[in-house]
Amino acid sequence: MNQRLPDWLTIRLPKPDTIKVVESMMREKNLHTVCESARCPNLPECWSKKTATFMILGDTCTRSCGFCAIKVGRGENIDPHEPANVAQVSTDLGLKHVVVTSVARDDLKDEGAGQFARTIEAIRKANPLTIIEVLTPDFKGKRECIEIVCNARPDIYNHNIETIERLHTIVRPQARYSRTLELLRLVKELDPTIHTKSGIMLGLGETKDEVIKTLKDLREYGVEAVTIGQYLRPTMKHLPVTEYIHPDVFKEYEAIGEELGFAFVASGPFIRSSYNAIEFSKKVMAERLAEMETAGV
Repeated sequence: MNQRLPDWLTIRLPKPDTIKVVESMMREKNLHTVCESARCPNLPECWSKKTATFMILGDTCTRSCGFCAIKVGRGENIDPHEPANVAQVSTDLGLKHVVVTSVARDDLKDEGAGQFARTIEAIRKANPLTIIEVLTPDFKGKRECIEIVCNARPDIYNHNIETIERLHTIVRPQARYSRTLELLRLVKELDPTIHTKSGIMLGLGETKDEVIKTLKDLREYGVEAVTIGQYLRPTMKHLPVTEYIHPDVFKEYEAIGEELGFAFVASGPFIRSSYNAIEFSKKVMAERLAEMETAGV
């Protein structure tokens, strides 16, 4: 059942000038963003602030999640220049906090982990102080792939659980709830200094008790930051919205997350995994940001 959008889900569009600047940079370097491919409602706001989430490994996903607008098909050839191009554009945009995600690449032996590592290394070389957050697929739970990314030392490792356990076979048919939790646990085992993060969407038919259980599970597996947002149906081919969650309910979940001990909780209708991602950095990596300010980065 799809309902009419409530008033709290309206967006005031900013002026397009800066948006065109970001778009031009991405096209010049043949880069993709999840902002565009996933039809994120926050694109105008974020691009007007000269921030964007880079999406590596092409714009075609080998999985078919019921909520996602990214196109599905055979994976593209890996662009050897992509890591350097991401580093260059992130520098040109003056990003202090860079978020790199990707499509799922089940067709690759390393699931795309090597390209994540090369991208992290390129950003570090361009600007050693930049805070780097990766938002990876689950790599089918392959330890060796997760190790490749962790060994490149991102500051934040994000992998979204997306929904409650009962709905996983519908929402993420090629993923597993337990696999996501195990990946997040393994990151901490491999490198305890890497901050872990995950996110969940609401409005797919979950109950309050199921949301709270998911938050508890994430904390039990050592996750430090969580994002909670409203699912919005990208096209009529995707899963329907069962409910538009009131902002007061999001505030309630934020309070619950803080009580559970998350270092950072972002909860609201327009919250997405990388939306205002730097806010987490401000809370847990304030010294690094201050060092960048001193260095004029």
